[in-house]
Amino acid sequence: MKHFVIFNPGARDGRGKKKITKIIKLLRKNNIDFEYKITKTFDDAYKFSKEAIQKFYDVIIAVGGDGTINQVINGFFDDDGKKISSSLFGVIYTGTSPDFCKNYNIPIKIEKAISIIKNKKHKPIKIGKIKFMKNCNDTICITRYFTCCANIGIGASLAQNANSGIRKIFGDFFGTFISLIKVLFVYRANNFEILIDNKKKTIKKLYNLSIGKTFHIASGIKIRNELEKNEKDFYLLTIKNLNLLRTVNVIKRIYSGKKIEGNKSISLSYCNKIEIMKNDINPQIEFDGDPAGYLPCVIQKADNHLDVICNQKGKI
Repeated sequence: MKHFVIFNPGARDGRGKKKITKIIKLLRKNNIDFEYKITKTFDDAYKFSKEAIQKFYDVIIAVGGDGTINQVINGFFDDDGKKISSSLFGVIYTGTSPDFCKNYNIPIKIEKAISIIKNKKHKPIKIGKIKFMKNCNDTICITRYFTCCANIGIGASLAQNANSGIRKIFGDFFGTFISLIKVLFVYRANNFEILIDNKKKTIKKLYNLSIGKTFHIASGIKIRNELEKNEKDFYLLTIKNLNLLRTVNVIKRIYSGKKIEGNKSISLSYCNKIEIMKNDINPQIEFDGDPAGYLPCVIQKADNHLDVICNQKGKI
């Protein structure tokens, strides 16, 4: 089988560069037939993924963090939500916050990741499709894909702040937590108009809306959900009407990973499609840990699944 490996040397604040030689040696030691490219810009991973798919590689491997993973996955799909090829997707993780790996049972250790890539055992995962504006004043939307969670509100500000270098100083968990506290002090909550499965709703004093698929969503934040039981594609975690006491309680809930009992400040619901109208006060959106663009946006399931190489059972 032909493999194409996409390296991001900038993963983990540049420390991913030191692992490239080691990974190449291990791939060769395991007799894996591969070619590779090294990214120079954030968009290169997406471009290289598209090119590899057009050349009919059997396996496309992302080497980097969740941002690199997301970019490579986006290369698998067209603008209509359809998968372009039957290539398998593999991950060798060198980033800071392995949420994708935790959710889909992919080993963090490089040697184990290469071992399961060699074995080719895989499973299908559902992919979220999001249409949004790349720039604030655009009139033409673009389509992208995500595997874990999309956020409007404080989540977009948090991603931008946490990715600014603070995690390099304090580490992934504490860097993200400090960024969250900082953003909470300056964020202005306001009202959002949304359509949930074509039913219009106004959410007042909204701090954040998470549209997710997985348990692990960002740097220690965990959302216990019942998507399979509800037979829906996404959960909606709504956070609103915060004051000091409610903020403390919300933070405890989202970091504990325990079942969320709804109250005035936090609630969990489910849907197949959500449309969020333009909002000039808090217009940004993010997904899978990186700021992406601007409202309005439409989120629904992609037409096809993605085949991900992973452990079939057991812990990572």
